[in-house]
Amino acid sequence: MIFLRLIGLVLVVVGLAAALATGILLWTPESLQPDYRTELPRINSKPAAPHAPVTGMPAAGNPIGVLEIPRLGLSSVVIEGDETAALLLGVGHLSDTPLPWRAGNSVFAAHRDTFFRELGRIRPKDIIRFKTADTELDYRVRDTKIVGPRDVQVLAPTKRSTLTLITCYPFTYIGPAPKRFIVRAERPAA
Repeated sequence: MIFLRLIGLVLVVVGLAAALATGILLWTPESLQPDYRTELPRINSKPAAPHAPVTGMPAAGNPIGVLEIPRLGLSSVVIEGDETAALLLGVGHLSDTPLPWRAGNSVFAAHRDTFFRELGRIRPKDIIRFKTADTELDYRVRDTKIVGPRDVQVLAPTKRSTLTLITCYPFTYIGPAPKRFIVRAERPAA
């Protein structure tokens, strides 16, 4: 009798653990990435009517593209906004900076322990690719640096088409990191 109860208890615990593990796997940010990739905007489409309005900034929380760093195997959907919810789902685009297909300094942020996990291995001259449904833009890494969390000069406008990637530093730090790791890349002149 005790043996049967013990087996029953073990089966219940194993079942609950399996259900919990499945739930966690289904709701990880990486598992949501394919859903967002199907919703990427088109930026080179011709307007339907000659006087159709030019679209402005995408709404917060919407996907605007995919950021890839081929040498690192990094690929993530970019979500408009840098709120907590956006950073849980992908790389966030700071809304007060230009979109990547426009001139200027387009700034992206992500957590060092999720989507920017591999960023510590980036090198000058690496390619960073930004893709939408109909456009692909390549940027070349110019440099990296480490700054304080209040150093906002990395957000400053630029004349060239620039991507700035920001994540917390050091990468192996436990808890809120004291510094920021910055990657600056520029699109080659056409």
